[in-house]
Amino acid sequence: MDPHEDDRSADLVFKPPASPILEAVLQNARNQQYLGKRLDATGNRIDPDRLVDIVRHGPALEALRENPLDRREIEEQLDVSRATSHRLTKWLGEQGFVEKSDGRFQLTGRGEAVTDEVLRFEANVSTAHRMGPLLDVICPHHAEFAIEPMVDATVTVAEPADPYRPVERFISLVSESETFRGFNTTHLAPLNIGEFYHHLFDATESEIVYPSHIIENILDVYPTRANEAIDHGKLTLRTREELPYGLAIFDERVGIGGYNDETGLMQAFVDTDSSLAREWAERVYASVTADSTALDSRMEQ
Repeated sequence: MDPHEDDRSADLVFKPPASPILEAVLQNARNQQYLGKRLDATGNRIDPDRLVDIVRHGPALEALRENPLDRREIEEQLDVSRATSHRLTKWLGEQGFVEKSDGRFQLTGRGEAVTDEVLRFEANVSTAHRMGPLLDVICPHHAEFAIEPMVDATVTVAEPADPYRPVERFISLVSESETFRGFNTTHLAPLNIGEFYHHLFDATESEIVYPSHIIENILDVYPTRANEAIDHGKLTLRTREELPYGLAIFDERVGIGGYNDETGLMQAFVDTDSSLAREWAERVYASVTADSTALDSRMEQ
């Protein structure tokens, strides 16, 4: 799949309105590639060494974000010497990040804002690092993907000794859910895992968007069970030929799957119960289904 093709087509389909918080997160993700140019235009680039210093002082900023502290409390919380606490507070004061009042150091307004951005940076870098196996295999130019909602996600990665870990995690979440919606570039799970598909057809109300050839494969392997599920309204199948990755919406969680192009196996699965991630997933799913075609007839057995 040309990774840019899905983005071009996605721009033309319906996207439900997002909450102000989600829209801000998505807009920030869209604009990140332009931030360097915007900073160049304003002439306000910060010296890299100063950025390093700010991040290096992150623990002190975070400690003061909770409450103003005196010097001894700073030394205890950060487990540093008196000389080090002097250097920390001196540097923070020179930057305008803290001020001293009644023997206690407290963040200025500028210091609070910088602290929040340092923590956000740490959270997003940590999340990107943990999600690296997924980010390496999903469409890197998908405009509607954002890191921030996935900060507390569970990341399951295939390993040489256990290549099916992501699939097993996905199957366990399906088994715990009464409803399932999603789309996928390939089979949700290998077709030979009959127990999974029987549960999907018999015990779960599901709506799935697949490329047409994947639907044909499923209905060829499970013609009776699949058609009965369709007839009883337990299973709805839709087709769309170009999909960016695998998205799963369960009762309580949402997940994203990335696949190895050579083996076809799920390489990584990331899932979370974050409300912001669910809103993001619902929005992406709605845009995909709006540009998909419902299977309007059952397969001949």
